[in-house]
Amino acid sequence: MRFRMSAALASVVAAVVAAVPGPASAASGDIAPGAWEPAPQAGFELPAGARCDFAVRVEPIVDEVRKLTLSTYPDGSPKRELFTGALIDRVTNLETGATSTADASGTSLVDYATDGSMTWYVTGPVLLGFRENAGSLPKGLWIVDGQFRVEFTPTFEKTITMLHGTTHNVCTDVD
Repeated sequence: MRFRMSAALASVVAAVVAAVPGPASAASGDIAPGAWEPAPQAGFELPAGARCDFAVRVEPIVDEVRKLTLSTYPDGSPKRELFTGALIDRVTNLETGATSTADASGTSLVDYATDGSMTWYVTGPVLLGFRENAGSLPKGLWIVDGQFRVEFTPTFEKTITMLHGTTHNVCTDVD
């Protein structure tokens, strides 16, 4: 079955993001269930050949990502969450020192399945890493921008279904 994010779904996601108040209680450290909360993105390093042909580091230089848990399973684990906020990553070729920035500030509605798989419904750019033969894009660090769905298997193989948008391998920017 092919996914098509309708304008109506995109409007719903945008309306939820706009209508739900920000983390007013976050300053005190008390985050009520169903409230926006920070969702910091961890930096990481990968060896040569894992995503790019060279060793690479990805680290956030702007990270205002927050999440809203929309529903949970009976055990309290998230079933559906919404992520949004500015995220700018610095991508560094660890062999040459070349750097580039990547805007990954998209909005994602994430559905988690009990088997460890998940589906993201995305508007805007996100940074996704692909291993060799492990998804619908070749090996690389990809900025995927537009409206699309990403299906993750429990082993993190990824299949992207684009409604419209672009893909760009950030590895080429620091090669």
